[in-house]
Amino acid sequence: MPFPEYPIPADEEQRLRDLQRHAVLDTASDPHFDRLVRLASAVLAMPIAAVSLVDRDRQWFLARHGLEARQTPRNMAFCAHAIADDAVLVVPDALLDERFSTNPLVLEEPHVRFYAGAPLQSPEGHNLGTLCVIDRQPRQLDAHQQELLRLMADLVMRELELRRLSALCPVTGLYNRASFFQQGQQELQQARAAGTSLALLNFDIDDFRQVNNRWGHLAGDQVLLDVCRIARQHIRPQDLIGRIGDEEFALLLVDCSADQALAIAEAIRADVSAMPGVFHHSDYQPQISGGLTTLAAGDQSFADLFYRADQALYLAKGNGRNQIARLLGA
Repeated sequence: MPFPEYPIPADEEQRLRDLQRHAVLDTASDPHFDRLVRLASAVLAMPIAAVSLVDRDRQWFLARHGLEARQTPRNMAFCAHAIADDAVLVVPDALLDERFSTNPLVLEEPHVRFYAGAPLQSPEGHNLGTLCVIDRQPRQLDAHQQELLRLMADLVMRELELRRLSALCPVTGLYNRASFFQQGQQELQQARAAGTSLALLNFDIDDFRQVNNRWGHLAGDQVLLDVCRIARQHIRPQDLIGRIGDEEFALLLVDCSADQALAIAEAIRADVSAMPGVFHHSDYQPQISGGLTTLAAGDQSFADLFYRADQALYLAKGNGRNQIARLLGA
């Protein structure tokens, strides 16, 4: 008899994007996560423990103890049910639970009877997966044990966040160039598969060098932060923003038409030009130049899209700065 479908979280698409942007799927085993699953196994006296990340069609084990499989289909995953809620999911006896009684993971190896999973919730509020413990016989977890599992899940999530932070610019908190390209390539592949649009805005702060020369690098950092704050006010959760160079930024707009992207780019440019700040008593007013392009049929990689946006940026700077230039691909 087929087993019931798993629930789809209301935030599913953005949850998947958040998981992707943590950049840990299909990575090599890591001793830090391995220690955490061994700790969960020992503290709760369970033969199996795992960090399970719930992808679109599978659960993938970032770390596992007492379990051979590296992944399973999502429709078999207990964790696919656990991420639908923020509380710890406890299944005392899977054979008595209609959601799991016909599941191959129950009837065959690893013969799951008991399961408990604590969601791994990102700072953005998305449940990326779980820290779970499993036994081959019926069990119970009391409230204290459930709290211990949740606290250990917090440790796993903290480690995941530390990995993500290593891919960010320490000044602005934006993705660095390498990470932005990696995430951009994934978004391009997804846009191709779904038949949706992408727009890319590359922009930099005009005459930024004079800020550092006149007022020092702390002042320069403040300008960067102010411009980032304005840019973030105009983007959606699915969009991607990175710091590409000293004063150059890139904004990838997901499922966004050329006209919508131009409106966003012009709004950012206008808001920067009107921006008050630490220099409003001086003769310096930050301005930006931007180059905008959209995904074209001939683009082979994200680098093609990025190069064209940079060409448009050079056009805007050559035409007098403080403007947005568009360059469309074939």
